[in-house]
Amino acid sequence: MGFGGISIWQLLIVLAIVLLLFGSKRIRSIGSDLGAALRSFRKSSEEEESSDSRRSDSDDDPGSQPPKAPGSGG
Repeated sequence: MGFGGISIWQLLIVLAIVLLLFGSKRIRSIGSDLGAALRSFRKSSEEEESSDSRRSDSDDDPGSQPPKAPGSGG
């Protein structure tokens, strides 16, 4: 038994069929495109995370808030 009831031999046969259908160049280009997309997604999510943390840091700093006007209630 292999992955969820699929044996290693069945998996190898499916991979061989995929290789014959698409060819090694196309599979390689799909893999590189997928890798580039994942890197781009990670980079943008890290940038968003860092901008959120910078924004929350500035919200926590009382010196960054404008002074309240007298009689504004708070």
